[in-house]
Amino acid sequence: MTQKLIVIGAGMATGRMLEALVEANADYHITLINGEPRGNYNRIMLSPVLSGEKTYEEIVTHDDAWYASQGIAARFGCFVDTVDRAAKTVTLTTGEALAYDKLVFGTGSNPFMIPLPGHDLDGVIAYRDLEDTQKMMDLGPDNRCVVIGGGLLGLEAAAGMAARGVNVTVVHIMGHLMERQLDEAAGYLLRKALIDKGITVKCSANSKEILGKDGRVRALLLDDGTELPCDLLVMAVGIRPNVKLAQDAGLAVGKGIHVDDQMVTSDADVLAVGECVEHNGAIFGLVAPLYDQAKVAAKTLIGEADAFVQKELSTKLKVTGCDLFSAGDFADGEGREDIVFRDPARGVYRRLVIQDNAIIGAVMYGDTADSNWFFGLIRDKTDISEMRETLIFGPAYQGGTPLDPLAAVAALPRDAEICGCNGICKGQIEDAIAAGASDLGAIKATTKASASCGTCTGLVEQVLAVTLGDDFVIPAAASICGCCDMTHEDVRRMIKSQKLTSMPAVWQECGWKTPDGCHVCRPALNFYLLADWPLEYQDDPQSRFINERKHANIQKDGTYSVVPRMWGGITTPKELRAIADAADKFMVPTVKVTGGQRIDLLGVRGEDLPAIWKDLNDAGMVSGYAYSKGLRTVKTCVGTDHCRFGTQDSTGLGIKLEQTLHGAWTPHKLKLGVSGCPRNCAEATCKDIGVVCVDSGYQISIGGAAGMDVKETELLMQVDTEDDAILTIKAVTQLYRENAKYLDRIYKWMAKVGLDWIKERVEAERDALVERFELSQTIYRHDPWAEHAAKQAKRYQPLANLSLEAAE
Repeated sequence: MTQKLIVIGAGMATGRMLEALVEANADYHITLINGEPRGNYNRIMLSPVLSGEKTYEEIVTHDDAWYASQGIAARFGCFVDTVDRAAKTVTLTTGEALAYDKLVFGTGSNPFMIPLPGHDLDGVIAYRDLEDTQKMMDLGPDNRCVVIGGGLLGLEAAAGMAARGVNVTVVHIMGHLMERQLDEAAGYLLRKALIDKGITVKCSANSKEILGKDGRVRALLLDDGTELPCDLLVMAVGIRPNVKLAQDAGLAVGKGIHVDDQMVTSDADVLAVGECVEHNGAIFGLVAPLYDQAKVAAKTLIGEADAFVQKELSTKLKVTGCDLFSAGDFADGEGREDIVFRDPARGVYRRLVIQDNAIIGAVMYGDTADSNWFFGLIRDKTDISEMRETLIFGPAYQGGTPLDPLAAVAALPRDAEICGCNGICKGQIEDAIAAGASDLGAIKATTKASASCGTCTGLVEQVLAVTLGDDFVIPAAASICGCCDMTHEDVRRMIKSQKLTSMPAVWQECGWKTPDGCHVCRPALNFYLLADWPLEYQDDPQSRFINERKHANIQKDGTYSVVPRMWGGITTPKELRAIADAADKFMVPTVKVTGGQRIDLLGVRGEDLPAIWKDLNDAGMVSGYAYSKGLRTVKTCVGTDHCRFGTQDSTGLGIKLEQTLHGAWTPHKLKLGVSGCPRNCAEATCKDIGVVCVDSGYQISIGGAAGMDVKETELLMQVDTEDDAILTIKAVTQLYRENAKYLDRIYKWMAKVGLDWIKERVEAERDALVERFELSQTIYRHDPWAEHAAKQAKRYQPLANLSLEAAE
């Protein structure tokens, strides 16, 4: 006797199940109910419909004629109100009741809509079905759209609308795009490709509110205050299994509808397939497992044995024309090693994660031709020890030659700037080589490249090596770390000349051999990027040393020292009382006066840091940055205020300098001194930058040291006014920030580039250097203590109190 089968949902999973039932000549009278006014179509192909590459008709899987020919009663545009499992009926919202012998849930998933204020405004949509796609297609060229979500669906929506001439901005809360499928390096390449298509991408951006006017969306407000105007806002932030109908029917549900290996729910006559199901704790969004589920469900319905088995899955996608592949586990972990291949010229990136001589994860961007081979190695847990040296190059290159370490330089275009001091590009150096220049000296003589500050020397030598091949041997130079063959200077030049504004950009374009750097290179890159691109780059706290992350100096017993800033060494009774009160309140064991005219509170517990900062903030004090690679102190004497020998207001100048330099990050710590006369009571001549006041003005000297090395400063220049002194010190500080190697004090940097070069640059470019310094300070001249005490206090609390004992 023919049984009645009702299928709820005409998606891709139920569509494949119906095909299998038709092929098996299953003895069922089938009724298909679907909320959309149409049958099964390939949702994966909605993006080509959006971009105009395909029409809706081209992505239809089952049209009305197919359902009619197979004897399937199609009820499109209908919604199920209730399922009565005892009576075995399905009731539509129209009130019509349909009887079943077997029932299949294929209710799919619902798009998640972030409950931001304004999410219910007209013009705020998800990206899930043809209706959503049509709304985006109706937007028209030159209109503005914001897409929240940097996953696959959001990026496809963005690319499709961009292809139609819409101005699109993608907002993503995570640090890189498609973080579930890609690591940071591949995410960088994808972001770069999207930007090249005219799409604005904002990562690490948190949405705060959707703004409207007259009931319609007008902009997205980010939590940093940025407004992104838009005529349409698309949320593509994920999906959730649609379980409400099943839950109301009393079926067992968790994240999805619980099913066993035969796709049967907690009711033996009810099955479920697709994105709505949960199997052994897993839910599903990729097509491959959904089709496997469909095949098993069809077998179950016709009484044949089969079982759904979750398989190791790979993801091979083409996102906005970019080939991507990921498989396995590519997160960092103990005992894991990385093999990384980068080809900057072709925009190719490959990363393999190795553990116990087997590949456990892989990420590829740009060239995924070998992805199936690599996936097979992951799936089969193949021992790769014998092919490890050439593994990264794929099956065709076993025994091949290693990657040329000069590939990053070879890939530079001819107009890439090599020598910033003299404006010399790669093409000019190549032309000089073609004319007979065959060594660094000849290049200096003919082009002036590397003839000034010398920081581009390594890059010039690499251009020589790339052009001359074996006829030129690069002098050995220490690389930035084991992750990269380039020196600090080379990397810094690439950051400037190629406008690299993120760490993944540096890793890719400079041929890093690791996926995300190491403890040696990351702090250096973090400084170079924030110094060169203060507006474009966001400081990465995780790439800083512990003292800079905690904004306090860690001591040998795990406690911290807290040093509030005292501008120019000046304090007040109110500040001293506040320091004393804080010392008492937080039981600080040691209070010490430092050599830099500050008071150091030693022995503060980590969990007390935000509270002690707040108390000091309330008294008007801010972080002294005593932990930083940045301005530490400006030591002063009393100058004309009290000293009978004082020639200028050294205290006032010291306060102004400290207030203007406060918060500036530098390659190493920066200490200043201002003495009111040549007696030099503030010891200005052994500081990084020192000012000695004289009757005729201000003598500014640089390059002193009083630590492991002891050096006297050398005179940079004498200026007439206090304002000139401040501007000159800003300029030389910025020159140091832009050109010195990370962890070089000024005296070491000066030994490399020469005092004369520094003088020339400061004199010729003072105003421009000051302008760039002030631009950077708009970002970094702030008090981190106040920010952390107000917003991040929980970070400083211990994870658990292990001293507590159970009551019983």
